[in-house]
Amino acid sequence: MKKLIQLMLAAATTITVGAATHNTATSGGKLPKPVTVALVKVADGFVDPVRVTASPDGTGRLFVCERSGVVRIIKDGKVQEKPFLDIHETVVSSFVEQGLYDLEFHPKFKENGKFYVHYSDMWFNGAGFIVEYKVSARSPDRADPESARVVIQLPRPFANHNGGEIAFGPDGYLYIGSGDGGWEGDVLGAGQDLTTWLGKILRIDVNASSPDRGYNIPKDNPFVTPGQQMKLFGVSEIAFSKLHPNAKPEIWSYGLRNPWSFSFDRKTGDMYIADIGQNHYEEINFEPARTAGVNYGWKFMCGTHPFPLPTDEQGRPDHAAVKDAPRVGELPIAEYSHVDQGNCVMGFGVYRGSKYPQMEGTYFFGDWGSGKVWGTARDAKGNWQMEELLNTKLMFTGAGEAEDGTIYVTNAHANYGGPVDPAKNERGAVWMLVPRDKVPKGAETAPLE
Repeated sequence: MKKLIQLMLAAATTITVGAATHNTATSGGKLPKPVTVALVKVADGFVDPVRVTASPDGTGRLFVCERSGVVRIIKDGKVQEKPFLDIHETVVSSFVEQGLYDLEFHPKFKENGKFYVHYSDMWFNGAGFIVEYKVSARSPDRADPESARVVIQLPRPFANHNGGEIAFGPDGYLYIGSGDGGWEGDVLGAGQDLTTWLGKILRIDVNASSPDRGYNIPKDNPFVTPGQQMKLFGVSEIAFSKLHPNAKPEIWSYGLRNPWSFSFDRKTGDMYIADIGQNHYEEINFEPARTAGVNYGWKFMCGTHPFPLPTDEQGRPDHAAVKDAPRVGELPIAEYSHVDQGNCVMGFGVYRGSKYPQMEGTYFFGDWGSGKVWGTARDAKGNWQMEELLNTKLMFTGAGEAEDGTIYVTNAHANYGGPVDPAKNERGAVWMLVPRDKVPKGAETAPLE
């Protein structure tokens, strides 16, 4: 036990367990500096596009994930005819929350040619697969399908709440957004259960592996628990509270419902998690750089509100009935209501490019159901502010950043109860987020309500 306590103290020098308290912003505030934005169409004709990413090799190429299992390249402003990767035969995409979720390039892609995809696998009943590929030796615009290496297989008990985003952090490790397993209301109790990967952000090392798995576990993950002998006395309650012998060591943070999108601030290393809510609220969670083991509250909380939230005779949330209820976990930095704001949050990212200084440091996000776009940032007093910036007619599905920090957004028309075949949906598009006064002459902008 003494050795374990020493390990904990050593880890505390680099990782903070828990996070500072803060306010929670709601729509109607004002950003610290004036920000006005527009969405400019970059390309269209995509089958349910859900994510955009850029190869870190100076080529300026954008890679667009189509939910059906195809990755297409936008090169020199044009969509290439041949796909970069086509795995549609192994991807199940018949339900709107399944399909190809994301593509992420290895930080050393320029040297090793490696990239990673996350998708729902048809042969394993929708299980989440994260697979490593290499670019073709014959063409930088083609993947080598024979190079596939399974990194991890994630259980998916139901078809929904799969998370989806994968991202390399500033530390070089791969972070994975994993939903709570599906149905509704976290029927599995996964969010608070440290013995499952469901309802979590995971963190793994893809640069090493072992015979029984395609990755290694970073030694400073918060729930790595070394074996030890038992000692009953002379140990503090704080030390005992940190023992989780049955916890999954891949877990980085927990208490999440459906983290479809999350991203890192490339300047600070802070993480923003857009966690899709239940019936009443959507939330944005903030994780300061190098903060581990944070509990974001689900399913005890949804936003700043206890779950389940009672309703009145009109079906509206009855906040008075739970005003004295305890709050669990770290509260979000921003939230909005399903009543008139939207129903499915989509994180875009923090702008850190050099072209648009007026957008610098603002975290942007939108909503799939309403088409609204907001920005959030801290004001001079350190309080979070949230301002509505656009009200479009788009159905946002994802986003991504270019090497120069430009933020791109996808929209598609897939819906619950829609066509089983994504190809039968109306085609989607990729949009670029720019200041309103920087829209190029003659460019097509997102239609507004």
